[in-house]
Amino acid sequence: MTLRPPFFTIALLSSAMLAYEILLMRLFSIIQWHHFAYMIISLALLGFGASGTFVSIFRKVLFKHFSIAFLMNIGLFAVSSVCCFLLAQSIPFNPDEILWDKQQPLRLLGIYLLLALPFFFAANAIALALTYFHDRIARIYAFDLIGAGIGSLGIVALLFFTMPLQALVIIACIGLMAAAVATWELNIKARGWVFAALAITGTGLIFLDARSELQISPYKELSQMLRISGTEVVSEHSSPLGLLSVLHSHTIPLRHAPGLSLNASGEPPAQVAVFTDGGGMTAITHETGKPEDYAYLDQITSAAPFHLFQPKQVLVLGAGGGSSILQARYHAVPQIDAVELNPQLIKLLREDYADYTGHLLNTENIRLHPGEARGFVTGTSTQYDLIEVALLDSFAASSAGLYALNESYLYTVEALQAMLKKLQPDGYLVITRWIKLPPRDTLKLFATAVDALKNMGVENPGQQLLFLRSWQTGTLLIKNSAVTQEEITALKKFTNDRSFDLAWYPGIQPDEANQFNQLAEPYFHQAAAAILSDEREAFFKRYKFSLQPATDDRPHFFHFFKWSVLPEILSLRDKGGLPLLEGGYLVLVATLAQAIIASVVLILLPLFFTRKEKQPANPVNKGWVMVYFISVGLAFLFIEIAFIQKFILFLHHPLYAVALVLTAFLIFAGLGSSFSWRLVQGDYYQHAITIAVTGIIVLGFLYIFFMETVFAHFISLSMAIKIPLTLLMIAPLAFFMGMPFPLALAKLGDIAPNMIPWAWGVNGCASVVSAVLATLLAISIGFNAVIFSALVLYGLAWLSFPEKRIANIQ
Repeated sequence: MTLRPPFFTIALLSSAMLAYEILLMRLFSIIQWHHFAYMIISLALLGFGASGTFVSIFRKVLFKHFSIAFLMNIGLFAVSSVCCFLLAQSIPFNPDEILWDKQQPLRLLGIYLLLALPFFFAANAIALALTYFHDRIARIYAFDLIGAGIGSLGIVALLFFTMPLQALVIIACIGLMAAAVATWELNIKARGWVFAALAITGTGLIFLDARSELQISPYKELSQMLRISGTEVVSEHSSPLGLLSVLHSHTIPLRHAPGLSLNASGEPPAQVAVFTDGGGMTAITHETGKPEDYAYLDQITSAAPFHLFQPKQVLVLGAGGGSSILQARYHAVPQIDAVELNPQLIKLLREDYADYTGHLLNTENIRLHPGEARGFVTGTSTQYDLIEVALLDSFAASSAGLYALNESYLYTVEALQAMLKKLQPDGYLVITRWIKLPPRDTLKLFATAVDALKNMGVENPGQQLLFLRSWQTGTLLIKNSAVTQEEITALKKFTNDRSFDLAWYPGIQPDEANQFNQLAEPYFHQAAAAILSDEREAFFKRYKFSLQPATDDRPHFFHFFKWSVLPEILSLRDKGGLPLLEGGYLVLVATLAQAIIASVVLILLPLFFTRKEKQPANPVNKGWVMVYFISVGLAFLFIEIAFIQKFILFLHHPLYAVALVLTAFLIFAGLGSSFSWRLVQGDYYQHAITIAVTGIIVLGFLYIFFMETVFAHFISLSMAIKIPLTLLMIAPLAFFMGMPFPLALAKLGDIAPNMIPWAWGVNGCASVVSAVLATLLAISIGFNAVIFSALVLYGLAWLSFPEKRIANIQ
C-alpha cells in the first residue's frame, strides 16, 4: 500500500516541539537563570542531529516498519517532554561551583542529555518522513518550518493564560494529538487501540503534572527567603515576562532598603516581597500615612540628587514595587512618571495591593506607563529634570556573574545618550548599582557614561560626573552640564551625614575617597581617575575584569570575564576565588564543550564507523557535502541567534524576541523551502542556490548597516505594531535562508538518497555547536560580526556544493 506524506502530522509535531523548546527557556529562567536559554537551543539541535545518525544507521529496519516507528517516536516525544523535564529539574546543579565541584559538569551534561531526548524522538519522526518521502522533501520541510513557527508564537500566547507546568502538559497533549492525526494520514487500521492508548497516556501525564511543582534552585533569592520562619508565598502570577511570586513574612517583618546608611535611625514600614522568576526581589511598601516613616528613603545613595537641586519632573525607569516612586514623593517632587514592563506587577500595585499602598498609583501627580524603559525614553517628548534607573536586579545573581549572558540594552552607550537627550539642560541621569568586590559593574557603568558624554561632544566628561557609594550600593550621577561648586558642596554634606564614600567629583583629591566604608585602597576612585585619563586603555588591559563599555552591538553589560584571569581563579579555587568567577559565562563555555563532544559522539562517529552501504558508480564527494552542510548549519544559526539577541532591544524581552524571531525565520524559511520545490521540479539547482545565497548576502549587509536605524525609528511604537513589523523585517532574509538546505537535500534525494540522513546529521552537528558558539562570539566580537561571519559561510556553501559537482555523478 502506498503511503501519503503525513504533512499535517509534521506541522503539528513541529509546532509542539518548538513550543516545548521556548517553554524550556521560560522554565529554566524560573528554576535556574536566563543563561540556560542558549543551552536549550543547542540541546534541541543535538536531538535533531542524533536523530539523523539514528535514522541513517537503522534506515532499513525503520523503513520496513515505517508507520509504527513514526507513530512510536511521536508518542515518545509527548511522554518524554514532561518526564525528562521533571527529572532534569531534580538534578542539583549549581553553576557557581562548576570549577570547584567535579560533579557539576557531569550534572550539567546529565541535564543536557535528558532534555535532548524529547527533541531526538520528534526529530526521528521528521527525519523518517523526509527520508521515506524523499521525493516530497521540500513540501515536508515547508510544513515542518511553518508548524514550528506557529508553535513558537503560540506558546507566548498560551503563557498569558496558564502556569508554566500547565503549559508543559498541554504541549505534551498536542504531541499526542499529532500521533492521532498520524493514524489518519498513514491510514493505520488499529485506530481504536491507538486512540485508547493515547487517551490513557494523556490522562497519566495530566495526573503526573498535577502532582509536580517547579523546583527552584536553592541558591535563588526566593528559596533563601523561604528558609526564614514564618514566610510563605501567598500568590503567584505568570506571564511570558516572568513568574511573579508574592511573599509575606508573618514572623520576621520584611525590611528592604538596599545600601541603607549605617547612620540611619529609622526603618522602613511593613513590606511585601515580590520575586520575578525566583529572583530580582522588589518590595511593595505599606502606606502608614506618616511621612516620617519614609525618611529611610533619604538614607540611601539614590537620594543624592534630591539634595543637589529640587527637580520638578522625575522619570523612574523600572517602577518595580514602587520604592523609587515613594522616594520621589518623599522629596516633594510635583510630577512623577514611572515606567514598568511587567503588566502583572502593575496590576498588583493598582488592584491587589491598592489599599496596602494607599492607592499610590492613583495619585494625580504620579503616572505609571506600561512599557519598556528604552522604548519609552526614545518615544517621549517630555524633558525631565531627573531620570532615575532603579535598582531591580538580584544582588546574589549579579555578584555571581549569572547575568553575564543577559543582553541589557539599558546600560549601553547608546541608551545613556538617549536618556541624556531627554533631560533639561541642568538635569541629572541617576543610576544605582550593587557594590561588588572586586569592583566591576559600577566601574563599567562609569566608563560607559564617559563614552556616552564623549559621543555627545563633551570634551571633559569628568566635569559632569558624580560617583558615591555605600557599603552595598553605588550611585552614578550624570549631569547634562558641568557640575557646579554648590552641588559638590551639597554632595559632600550628603555623604558625610550618611557615612557614604565619594569616589568621584570634579576636583576630588585621593584622600577624600575611602573614608567610611574603607577598603584596602580607594579602588573606586583610582579606577574612575584612570578611566578619565590617557591611561584608560592600559588600565582596562591590566584590570582583572572586562570594563569595556557596552554598546547596542555588544550589550552584555554584565559580562566581565577575562580568559587571562582564569589561571588565577583556578589557583585560588580553595582560597576564596569565587568573587572572580562568572558563573553564567562559564556555563555557556561548558555547554559548548559538551555540545562539541556530544555531537561528535552521538552524530559523527556513528556515521563514520557504521558499515557503509554500496555506493553508486559515481558517488557524491562526501567532503564537499560535509563542507556544504556544516556551513549552512553554522550560518543559519549564527544569523538566527544574532537576530534573537538584537531584537531584544526592539521587542523588550528575551522570550518575545525568541518567539517572534523564531516564528519569522521558521515560517518564511518554510515558504522559501516550498518555493524551492518549484525550482527542484525544473531542475534549476545551480540557479536556485545562486539566487538564494546572493539574496542572503545582499540582505545580510543591509541589516548590518541599517537595522539599528530602523530600530531607533520604530522602537517607541506599541507591540501590536512591532509584532507584524518584526515579521516583515525578517521575512525576506528568512525566505532566502529557507532554500539552500532543502535544495541540497532534494538533489541528494535524486542521486544519492542514502546520504540524506548523513547530511541531516552533519548539519545537525554544526547547528548544535553554532547555537552556543554564536552567543560566545557575539559577546566577544558583537552581533554584526557574527552576521558577517554567517554571510561568509553562506558564500563557502555556494562554492562547496555548486551544480557542476553534482552534475558529474548523473
